Amino acid sequence: MLFVDEIQIYQRAIIALRFFYEKMPNLNVIAASTLLEFVLSEISFPVGRIQSMEVHPMNFAEFLLALNYKKAAAICNSPIIEVSELTHKFLIEQLRIYWLVGGMPECIKEYENTKSIKRAAEVQDEICETYQMDFNKYKPKTDINCLNTVFSGIAAKVGQQIKYTGLSKDYTIPTVKKAYESLSMARIAKKVKSVSSPGIPLEAHSSDKKFKNLFLDIGLMNRVMGIDYNEALNHENLLAIYRGQLAEQFVGQEFATATNKQLYYWAREAKSSNAEIDYLSLIEGKFVPIEVKDGPSGKLRSLHLYRETYQPLYSVVFHSGQMGVLKDENIIFLPLYFAGSFAQHGV
Repeated sequence: MLFVDEIQIYQRAIIALRFFYEKMPNLNVIAASTLLEFVLSEISFPVGRIQSMEVHPMNFAEFLLALNYKKAAAICNSPIIEVSELTHKFLIEQLRIYWLVGGMPECIKEYENTKSIKRAAEVQDEICETYQMDFNKYKPKTDINCLNTVFSGIAAKVGQQIKYTGLSKDYTIPTVKKAYESLSMARIAKKVKSVSSPGIPLEAHSSDKKFKNLFLDIGLMNRVMGIDYNEALNHENLLAIYRGQLAEQFVGQEFATATNKQLYYWAREAKSSNAEIDYLSLIEGKFVPIEVKDGPSGKLRSLHLYRETYQPLYSVVFHSGQMGVLKDENIIFLPLYFAGSFAQHGV
């Protein structure tokens, strides 16, 4: 096996991959890159000879497995079942730690070795610095100073509709848009597209202009925003941490890791309307509205509005409590740690 890391640095190496395929077909060649899309726009890529694979940060179940919590990892990977109160408390506590450590392998390795979130946070700082140092490779396509500003802005705007003027007021909208698109190409930012009227396929009914955003990794998101990990660890309400943005980031990140598909959310098209559903999924041919909330169903105003309008077979609410069902309304409450399982298996 031949492993070539950071292959984007030397463009001729990418072109040479076709000759490995043709002249040495028995050799397994793996090439890794963080900014490959930037290079592919400038060279002739050997189409049909290369299998592409996108690698995501480790998800929550993989985090548990890395810490040798094999039974807990199996629960989060398997079809959803009710768990004991003791197991629930354990998984919520580990979830709180995962939200701070994140899914970057080096961060998880540091936490596994030291059980110190502070040490893991130091690795996160190094990773963020490396990303920002790599911004020089984006030139001359993107303004580097604007890129740094937008990098911080997209972490703080998770769960909110993205407006380019809100990411930076010091640069023109075209410059900010180009910076965001560059971060999106590099997989640091991930669009969650708006859908006002669900239809198949969802992409045809989505908007390219109205969208929310996810960050690459929940742990890195924390560091970029400067969240105090000691405060977050001691916070009683998991979903209240940073106004619920971490919870929405976590669910979206679990969905993206499990399916590797475009994500969508529902937003009502009406003047002075702020009705939104956090995520909208197509499961077995049916649209399922998904909310990330904590509290009684009476507070789920947007979900009730969606249900009255489109009458889905069922709805899902991820929260920090145990599994439960409002039978009269077909609303299923699921613990947050089952987000990845739901994306894979449904309910």
